Amino acid sequence: DDDDDIPQLSSHTLAALQEFYFEQQQREGMKTSQGFNQYSIGSIEEDWQLSQFWYSDETASCLANEAVVAAGKGGRIACVSAPSVYQKLKEQDGKDFSACILEYDKRFSVYGEEFIFYDYNHPLNLPENLLPHSFDIVIADPPYLSEECLQKTAETIKYLTKGKILLCTGAIMEEQAAKHLGVKICKFIPKHSRNLANEFRCYVNYASGLD
Repeated sequence: DDDDDIPQLSSHTLAALQEFYFEQQQREGMKTSQGFNQYSIGSIEEDWQLSQFWYSDETASCLANEAVVAAGKGGRIACVSAPSVYQKLKEQDGKDFSACILEYDKRFSVYGEEFIFYDYNHPLNLPENLLPHSFDIVIADPPYLSEECLQKTAETIKYLTKGKILLCTGAIMEEQAAKHLGVKICKFIPKHSRNLANEFRCYVNYASGLD
């Protein structure tokens, strides 16, 4: 029988696949329903192939609030490879600060002029209007846990910031973070919407509210 050659999905795999499609349809339904916020976490889904892992809602809110306080009234905040923090900042639209997002993923171009295409392999390949030391705080989450990635991202951070740095990366990067950015580990432990195998931590070079 020719049907014997057709691969069959197990009932478990089929159920998992149906659940995935159902959840996807629900998300799409939320996106098209009235009142959908394009800046909410999940409006652009994480792409693991781009090493994207979104923070939990609570972590993104905490980091966004910390950035606002650190930036001060009328402050400027740069989010380098930290889109879920940027999204939380934009939910606070109307507050007295401004934010921009430097990101490799061009899906974030929907955020208009605040989106700046960024490839950490070319850390200073930035628009001319992005002046040096023009941000009160830079929050960054390098996409890879490697010293090469951290070192190149650090070049971008040091170019952009007036001084304050909030770095999110693996606990194993503590020594390299101190070496390249002069930041120290915080007590606050960031969480992701999906559990990561690597322990994650926050690092700062100023007196923050994360301790």
